[in-house]
Amino acid sequence: MLQGISLTLMIGPAVPIPAPRTVVEALTDVEVTVPTEGPSVFQLRFTLAKKSPLETLFLLAGGAVPPLLRVVLVATVNGQPEVLADGVVTGTEIAPGSADTLPTLTVRGEDLSRVMDYIELDGLPYPAMPALARVNLALLKYAVLGVIPLVIPPILMDVPIPVERIPVHQGTDLAYIKRLAEEVGYVFYVEAGPVPGTSVAYWGPEVKVGVPQPALNTDMDAHTNVEALSFSIDTQDRALPVLFIHNALTKVPIPIPVPDINPLAPPLGLVAPLPKRIEMLGDTAHLSPIQAAAMGIARASRSSEVVRGSGSLDVLRYGRVL
Repeated sequence: MLQGISLTLMIGPAVPIPAPRTVVEALTDVEVTVPTEGPSVFQLRFTLAKKSPLETLFLLAGGAVPPLLRVVLVATVNGQPEVLADGVVTGTEIAPGSADTLPTLTVRGEDLSRVMDYIELDGLPYPAMPALARVNLALLKYAVLGVIPLVIPPILMDVPIPVERIPVHQGTDLAYIKRLAEEVGYVFYVEAGPVPGTSVAYWGPEVKVGVPQPALNTDMDAHTNVEALSFSIDTQDRALPVLFIHNALTKVPIPIPVPDINPLAPPLGLVAPLPKRIEMLGDTAHLSPIQAAAMGIARASRSSEVVRGSGSLDVLRYGRVL
């Protein structure tokens, strides 16, 4: 059961510090969204009193990059701090008041992955560097913002030979890192925490198991701790990918089906739904066996996602942040 909850707001260019008292007192609403795909976003709503410093602080500093106006939100539940958001301001909006209400200032922002999408570094070579090394090198420059890389080695390691090919950087760091993740069936996201001022840049397989959490109870009278909970299943996009390996002796491509149960997609149920169609990965015939196998495993892991769940948690009854 919840015994106490508090919210800490930290603001500052690059290195955030606790917000002044006038800023905290003007804060009326906080909304943080952490999706499974895409960046985490946050929204703060303030009331603007006469001679409030908020207008100058956010409208002037938040619209200039650099400097980066960073925001950190920390919720303390039962004495345990939980970093809800750590990102940069991306936009502000002012709504005029009326005779009975004060003007409001709405501040919107995204996690630190937004900073990785500012500068394009096309043409930067990575000789003899596999995807693992390229991701680590791209994330190294964001250590000044407290970003901690957590890079998991791929199942199949493809090391490019410089005399055959040299990989080059394409687009921004965020776009390039996400493309490398898709090629091996991985995901990439930036998660706030574990302590204020730090974030974890995760590049690896989608985490489907973890530390056990308290049970979600519904329709259990006093033990109910969720406001809404629903699940759905959609098997129409479920496919069995078939990759092709080029045989140098016979000059004939060999088709190899890739099951959806692999190290990237462990079975989470007793009976898995059958695939509705077969997907031929014709482009894999021109790749090396390691590259073709990695692409097949990546496609199979994405096709295995057929169950969706959504709901709303009652934090007061649950006693912690899920």
